[in-house]
Amino acid sequence: MSAPVEQFEFTADNRAKADAFVAKYPEGRHQSAVMPLLDIAQRQNGGWLSQATLEYVADYLSIPSIRVYEVATFYTMYNLKPVGKHHVQLCRTTPCWLRGADGISDAIKGHLNIETGGTTDDGEFTLSEVECLGACVNAPMVQINDEFYEDLTPENITKILDALKNGETPTVGSQTGRATSAPQSGPKTLAKMGGD
Repeated sequence: MSAPVEQFEFTADNRAKADAFVAKYPEGRHQSAVMPLLDIAQRQNGGWLSQATLEYVADYLSIPSIRVYEVATFYTMYNLKPVGKHHVQLCRTTPCWLRGADGISDAIKGHLNIETGGTTDDGEFTLSEVECLGACVNAPMVQINDEFYEDLTPENITKILDALKNGETPTVGSQTGRATSAPQSGPKTLAKMGGD
Protein backbone atom coordinates (compact mmCIF):
# COMPACT_ATOMS: atom_id res chain seq x y z
CA MET A 1 0.00 0.00 0.00
CA SER A 2 1.52 3.33 -1.01
CA ALA A 3 1.61 6.41 1.21
CA PRO A 4 -1.02 9.09 0.54
CA VAL A 5 0.02 11.85 -1.81
CA GLU A 6 0.88 14.99 0.10
CA GLN A 7 -1.42 17.91 -0.65
CA PHE A 8 -1.19 21.62 0.10
CA GLU A 9 -3.42 24.55 -0.69
CA PHE A 10 -3.68 28.04 0.79
CA THR A 11 -6.57 28.69 3.13
CA ALA A 12 -8.99 31.37 1.98
CA ASP A 13 -7.32 33.94 4.26
CA ASN A 14 -3.85 33.02 3.04
CA ARG A 15 -4.99 33.07 -0.58
CA ALA A 16 -6.18 36.66 -0.03
CA LYS A 17 -2.79 37.56 1.51
CA ALA A 18 -0.95 35.89 -1.38
CA ASP A 19 -3.07 37.70 -3.96
CA ALA A 20 -2.37 41.02 -2.20
CA PHE A 21 1.38 40.40 -2.46
CA VAL A 22 1.16 39.38 -6.11
CA ALA A 23 -0.83 42.54 -6.86
CA LYS A 24 2.05 44.71 -5.62
CA TYR A 25 4.18 43.75 -8.60
CA PRO A 26 3.85 45.04 -12.19
CA GLU A 27 2.20 42.96 -14.85
CA GLY A 28 4.47 40.08 -15.84
CA ARG A 29 6.57 40.35 -12.66
CA HIS A 30 4.34 38.28 -10.39
CA GLN A 31 7.20 35.82 -9.75
CA SER A 32 8.77 38.51 -7.57
CA ALA A 33 6.21 37.58 -4.89
CA VAL A 34 7.93 34.23 -4.32
CA MET A 35 9.48 35.18 -0.96
CA PRO A 36 6.32 36.41 0.77
CA LEU A 37 4.33 33.49 -0.65
CA LEU A 38 6.90 31.04 0.70
CA ASP A 39 6.57 32.72 4.11
CA ILE A 40 2.77 32.41 4.00
CA ALA A 41 3.05 28.74 2.98
CA GLN A 42 5.62 27.99 5.67
CA ARG A 43 3.46 29.54 8.40
CA GLN A 44 0.39 27.62 7.23
CA ASN A 45 2.38 24.37 7.02
CA GLY A 46 3.54 24.35 10.65
CA GLY A 47 6.83 26.20 10.20
CA TRP A 48 8.40 24.37 7.28
CA LEU A 49 8.20 23.97 3.51
CA SER A 50 7.41 20.49 2.27
CA GLN A 51 7.78 19.40 -1.35
CA ALA A 52 4.05 19.97 -1.82
CA THR A 53 4.21 23.54 -0.47
CA LEU A 54 7.14 24.41 -2.74
CA GLU A 55 5.38 23.02 -5.79
CA TYR A 56 2.14 24.74 -4.82
CA VAL A 57 3.88 28.14 -4.66
CA ALA A 58 5.51 27.47 -8.04
CA ASP A 59 2.14 26.58 -9.58
CA TYR A 60 0.46 29.55 -7.88
CA LEU A 61 2.97 31.90 -9.50
CA SER A 62 3.13 29.93 -12.77
CA ILE A 63 6.91 29.63 -12.58
CA PRO A 64 9.23 26.61 -12.80
CA SER A 65 9.62 24.73 -9.52
CA ILE A 66 13.40 25.16 -9.68
CA ARG A 67 12.98 28.94 -9.24
CA VAL A 68 11.11 28.37 -5.98
CA TYR A 69 13.64 25.75 -4.82
CA GLU A 70 16.50 28.16 -5.50
CA VAL A 71 14.98 30.76 -3.19
CA ALA A 72 13.93 28.27 -0.50
CA THR A 73 17.37 26.67 -0.34
CA PHE A 74 19.30 29.96 -0.36
CA TYR A 75 17.68 31.77 2.58
CA THR A 76 17.92 30.39 6.12
CA MET A 77 14.48 31.80 6.97
CA TYR A 78 12.92 28.93 5.05
CA ASN A 79 12.89 25.52 6.72
CA LEU A 80 12.97 22.48 4.48
CA LYS A 81 12.29 20.04 7.30
CA PRO A 82 9.92 20.20 10.27
CA VAL A 83 10.93 22.42 13.19
CA GLY A 84 9.74 22.62 16.77
CA LYS A 85 7.01 24.90 18.05
CA HIS A 86 9.78 27.30 19.12
CA HIS A 87 12.48 27.61 16.46
CA VAL A 88 15.59 28.95 18.22
CA GLN A 89 17.93 30.54 15.68
CA LEU A 90 21.30 31.39 17.23
CA CYS A 91 23.37 34.06 15.52
CA ARG A 92 26.95 32.84 14.98
CA THR A 93 28.36 35.84 13.13
CA THR A 94 31.55 37.47 14.46
CA PRO A 95 30.01 40.11 16.80
CA CYS A 96 27.83 37.51 18.52
CA TRP A 97 30.71 35.05 18.68
CA LEU A 98 33.03 37.67 20.20
CA ARG A 99 30.40 38.53 22.82
CA GLY A 100 29.66 34.98 23.94
CA ALA A 101 27.57 33.05 21.39
CA ASP A 102 29.52 29.88 22.23
CA GLY A 103 28.33 30.09 25.83
CA ILE A 104 24.75 30.72 24.67
CA SER A 105 24.98 27.72 22.36
CA ASP A 106 26.28 25.50 25.17
CA ALA A 107 23.53 26.72 27.51
CA ILE A 108 20.77 26.02 24.98
CA LYS A 109 22.15 22.59 24.07
CA GLY A 110 22.61 21.61 27.71
CA HIS A 111 19.25 22.95 28.83
CA LEU A 112 17.27 21.37 26.00
CA ASN A 113 19.47 18.29 25.62
CA ILE A 114 19.78 18.72 21.84
CA GLU A 115 22.49 19.50 19.33
CA THR A 116 22.48 22.13 16.59
CA GLY A 117 19.90 21.12 14.00
CA GLY A 118 18.07 18.97 16.51
CA THR A 119 14.56 19.10 17.91
CA THR A 120 13.56 18.19 21.44
CA ASP A 121 11.71 14.90 21.89
CA ASP A 122 8.49 16.76 22.77
CA GLY A 123 8.68 18.82 19.55
CA GLU A 124 8.81 22.10 21.48
CA PHE A 125 12.23 23.41 20.41
CA THR A 126 14.54 23.24 17.40
CA LEU A 127 18.03 24.78 17.51
CA SER A 128 19.58 26.23 14.35
CA GLU A 129 22.66 28.34 13.74
CA VAL A 130 22.21 31.28 11.37
CA GLU A 131 24.18 34.18 10.03
CA CYS A 132 23.75 37.79 11.11
CA LEU A 133 20.36 38.63 12.60
CA GLY A 134 21.07 42.34 12.48
CA ALA A 135 21.47 43.40 16.11
CA CYS A 136 25.26 43.23 16.36
CA VAL A 137 25.52 46.00 18.94
CA ASN A 138 23.26 43.96 21.26
CA ALA A 139 25.11 40.69 20.77
CA PRO A 140 24.81 37.84 21.49
CA MET A 141 21.29 37.24 20.31
CA VAL A 142 18.79 34.66 19.13
CA GLN A 143 15.61 34.79 17.12
CA ILE A 144 12.84 32.54 18.37
CA ASN A 145 10.05 32.33 15.79
CA ASP A 146 9.37 36.01 15.03
CA GLU A 147 10.89 37.51 18.21
CA PHE A 148 14.44 38.71 18.90
CA TYR A 149 16.20 38.30 22.25
CA GLU A 150 19.39 40.32 22.70
CA ASP A 151 22.18 40.92 25.26
CA LEU A 152 21.99 37.27 26.22
CA THR A 153 23.80 35.37 28.94
CA PRO A 154 23.65 31.62 29.58
CA GLU A 155 21.41 32.37 32.56
CA ASN A 156 18.84 34.54 30.81
CA ILE A 157 18.57 32.34 27.71
CA THR A 158 17.57 29.39 29.90
CA LYS A 159 14.94 31.57 31.60
CA ILE A 160 13.57 32.55 28.19
CA LEU A 161 13.39 28.89 27.12
CA ASP A 162 11.63 27.92 30.38
CA ALA A 163 9.12 30.75 29.97
CA LEU A 164 8.29 29.62 26.44
CA LYS A 165 7.94 26.01 27.54
CA ASN A 166 5.52 27.14 30.27
CA GLY A 167 3.39 29.08 27.77
CA GLU A 168 4.58 32.44 29.05
CA THR A 169 5.68 35.42 26.95
CA PRO A 170 9.24 36.44 27.81
CA THR A 171 10.39 40.03 27.35
CA VAL A 172 11.70 40.54 23.83
CA GLY A 173 14.65 42.72 22.84
CA SER A 174 17.50 43.51 25.18
CA GLN A 175 17.61 41.35 28.28
CA THR A 176 19.56 44.04 30.14
CA GLY A 177 17.03 46.81 29.62
CA ARG A 178 19.16 48.60 27.06
CA ALA A 179 17.11 50.99 24.94
CA THR A 180 17.30 49.90 21.30
CA SER A 181 20.99 50.06 20.28
CA ALA A 182 22.25 52.48 22.93
CA PRO A 183 25.75 51.84 24.29
CA GLN A 184 25.86 49.21 27.02
CA SER A 185 26.73 51.93 29.55
CA GLY A 186 23.72 54.04 28.52
CA PRO A 187 23.12 56.94 26.11
CA LYS A 188 26.05 59.30 25.48
CA THR A 189 24.23 62.07 23.63
CA LEU A 190 21.15 64.05 24.50
CA ALA A 191 21.67 62.90 28.07
CA LYS A 192 20.36 66.26 29.27
CA MET A 193 17.55 68.26 27.78
CA GLY A 194 17.47 72.07 27.89
CA GLY A 195 20.12 74.52 28.96
CA ASP A 196 22.27 74.54 32.09
